[in-house]
Amino acid sequence: MSHLGDVRARKSRLLGIVLALTATITVVEVVGGILTGSLALLADAAHMLSDNVALSLALAAVWLAGRPSTPERSFGYQRAEILAALANGVVLIALAIWIFVEAFGRFSDPPEVLGGWMLVVASVGLAGNLIAAAVLGRASHSSLNMRAALRHVIADALGSAGVVVAALVVLSTGWRYADPAAGALIAVLVMASSWSVLRESVHILLEGTPRGIDARELAGRLMGVQGVVDVHDLHVWTITSGFPALAAHVLVEPGDDCHARRRELEALLARDYGIEHTTLQVDHARPASGVVSIQRSAT
Repeated sequence: MSHLGDVRARKSRLLGIVLALTATITVVEVVGGILTGSLALLADAAHMLSDNVALSLALAAVWLAGRPSTPERSFGYQRAEILAALANGVVLIALAIWIFVEAFGRFSDPPEVLGGWMLVVASVGLAGNLIAAAVLGRASHSSLNMRAALRHVIADALGSAGVVVAALVVLSTGWRYADPAAGALIAVLVMASSWSVLRESVHILLEGTPRGIDARELAGRLMGVQGVVDVHDLHVWTITSGFPALAAHVLVEPGDDCHARRRELEALLARDYGIEHTTLQVDHARPASGVVSIQRSAT
């Protein structure tokens, strides 16, 4: 638990730095979008504003996840990070729809934009987003919540890059459709970035087997331990990112040492699957149990 506390403190610091960066970029792009008349800049600013909310949610989720457990909440607020990731994905979808509708409306009569200032503002936004992505990238592998925040920032960086390209097109060719086209591209990129976050967060909330673990193969490994004759009521799920859990009923040969066998199984699960939170009920086998289970095959 002390290790989890250190990890959460680091996550909080990184999210705080990124939130400060994205908030600054948002203000710059709002002002720049209004002064230049660029929909692409305003769309990117709206995206950044939603990211400020999403990052604030992620920061709050890290704090909530660190609160101690209680008799009413035996796992504390561990799931807060997953709920925040789900909320982030939903916000991304809604934002993508709004940007796409606005961009589509401008195709009928694209206004004049100040391409030079549009390029300057978009370049500042791109640089800030790349810095934020580098900061988050160091911790995103360990948490779905942090990966969701990183996807927000990457989508921002791609959006800013699209605005830079649009500004260059406007400056070099005078083609006014480049601005709403960049807005539509931002909407597509945002929509794509939200899918994996939504899928994984829903998978965890539905108590799905952790990614990278095959429950049948795991059961077979348990059955392969000397003395184990039956494994049933096997459940493997994820409490929050990096916190898998397992529960199972194990039957061992009559006269076998149940406690020693349980310790052996726990060591196997921790070593080979990274599952340290286990609840194993180990009993001696009885004839004709009538329970549907995974049985040791005859040899």
